[in-house]
Amino acid sequence: MLIFNHSSFMTFTLMGIPGLESQHLWLSLPFSSMFLAILIGNGAILFLVVIEPTLRTPMYLLLALLMVADLVSTLALMPKLLFLFWFNDQDITANACFTQMFFIHGASVVRSALLVVMAFDRFVAVCLPLRYNTILSYSLVGRLGLLALAKGVILVFPVPFLVQRLTFCHTVIPHTYCDHMAVVKMACNHTKPNRIYGLFVILLVVGLDLLLIGFSYALILQAVVRLNSRDAIFKALNTCSAHLFVILVTYVPALFSAIIHRIGGNIPPHAHILLANLYLLIPSLFNPITYGIKMKEIREKVSKCLCRGTS
Repeated sequence: MLIFNHSSFMTFTLMGIPGLESQHLWLSLPFSSMFLAILIGNGAILFLVVIEPTLRTPMYLLLALLMVADLVSTLALMPKLLFLFWFNDQDITANACFTQMFFIHGASVVRSALLVVMAFDRFVAVCLPLRYNTILSYSLVGRLGLLALAKGVILVFPVPFLVQRLTFCHTVIPHTYCDHMAVVKMACNHTKPNRIYGLFVILLVVGLDLLLIGFSYALILQAVVRLNSRDAIFKALNTCSAHLFVILVTYVPALFSAIIHRIGGNIPPHAHILLANLYLLIPSLFNPITYGIKMKEIREKVSKCLCRGTS
């Protein structure tokens, strides 16, 4: 058995999607299409929020931060994946692997934290509408955004170092990117600290964040039930619809992927790897579409820009 130490000079080999290696070129078509759509969609909304003074409100600033997290996650994943599909470029150095791991998982934690902040934003908008501008000040939004960033950095920063201490019996990773658990499974020494810390991060991020989001929506539901007007109830629910949809497309695939990693022994490897990629890409793909459709201001600004371009 070959033993590889944790030297920064070692190289991993990304297998891609096990069992579908011959289909990599065809698979690159939907993946590259999603990549292009994510760059255009998230970039367009981010650009609009930056250049349009009327969109510089707490809600849109939070949305812009969410777009940044989506872009970071996608840019950490897609270039290497497409090079693998197009040119069979499978090799990745240990330092590049650990860096990719940090940015992919860190951006996911930041995205989750931002969804909690956006749930608080929706709570204030529905339950305390007259105090919205007072409570959701620019300074508070800035502090909450920095807190979300700090959470992602602090929680994920130890992960590459915990992986770096391992000794590896294999360097061929049956994955398209350096996922934490996929790399840990290549080690032949004691990986219990890595598994415990990985589970701790999942519970703290998914478990705690979902608990806080659920608490916010329980308060929102309690306030909605008290409304006597059907129009008021519809308006309140419509205010939260985009955020609720984003929560579903973010957490459901992520939970499936995390569960399959640990107990999905009978799941075909290619199905697991495809799901692991989609749970990163689906939120980034649907977030700008969802908010672009639901938010009147964004639709109006997009239409205005398109009219300028055609005139």
